[in-house]
Amino acid sequence: MSSPDLRTAAVVYNPTKVDLDALRDSVTSQSDAAGWGEPRWYETSVEDVGQGVTQRAIADGADLIFAAGGDGTVRAVAEAARGTGVSVALLPSGTGNLLARNLDLTLDDMPDSVRAAFTGTDRAIDLGVIDIEREDRTRSRHVFVVMAGMGLDAKMIDNTDEDLKKKAGWAAYIKAVVASLRDRNELHLRFQLDDGVPKRATVHTVIIGNCGSLPANILLMPDAVVDDGLFDLLLMRPGGFLGWIRVWFKVAWINGILRRTAVGRRITGDTDDDGDLRYETGTRFVARVSRPEEIELDGDGFGKASAFNAWIDPGSLLVRVPQPR
Repeated sequence: MSSPDLRTAAVVYNPTKVDLDALRDSVTSQSDAAGWGEPRWYETSVEDVGQGVTQRAIADGADLIFAAGGDGTVRAVAEAARGTGVSVALLPSGTGNLLARNLDLTLDDMPDSVRAAFTGTDRAIDLGVIDIEREDRTRSRHVFVVMAGMGLDAKMIDNTDEDLKKKAGWAAYIKAVVASLRDRNELHLRFQLDDGVPKRATVHTVIIGNCGSLPANILLMPDAVVDDGLFDLLLMRPGGFLGWIRVWFKVAWINGILRRTAVGRRITGDTDDDGDLRYETGTRFVARVSRPEEIELDGDGFGKASAFNAWIDPGSLLVRVPQPR
């Protein structure tokens, strides 16, 4: 038993994503070395992907919560920890590791990630919050730590073969992209950004980003900052085959390569809108589509939505990051 005076870490883990024995050894040894109490362990399940066990860990008095799993586990833990003041430490274990990438955390060294959690400092980051309305008018509220999207990206998630994803990792999405590009359906939106004038638009994809970096060196939203109190909005409507080539060149080369360096940013300048990509920033985005469309949060499909109301919750999640060097 831990002394009531010692700080305690809770580990919320997805048993399909982690090597539990190695995780136990690392967390227990680092907890002892840091002078913390005995860690507590909370396993996720199909019925409870993380929110319920995280709430229980907080109720049990956890001072730090490890999110050990894929992006879905991180999103679920963040949803439950939002606004509680309890810190969350990331143990990247999935394919995307989206939030860890955007925070420049170690992705492939679990012992180092555990050590950094016990010796690190807290960083307050923003969360996206979204109310999703279904065709039957029912609504549900969720958070997203990286992105919420409707259109091509959501269809790509829906078309991804999970078995292939386990074997081939991020490369499995290539097949899904090809299948999604065959879908010529466009999104017909009625939307309002903050207190602006309601507008209509026809697009292939709409993405609300809390941060903008994806695997495969893709920087989808180069100006997105995880703690600036704003989200970045991307409306994508490429004009035919050449338009898709321009989008890929801008996202993969200009954003993904050039804009990651100071020299490259001076060369490319600001992120400019063009006929294929339109960027905005804001704190609230309300949209309704002409027919129910697939929607995704942090790379997980959330079914079809007829409308949604998304906003930013500034500084509402504490994430444990390494001490500055």
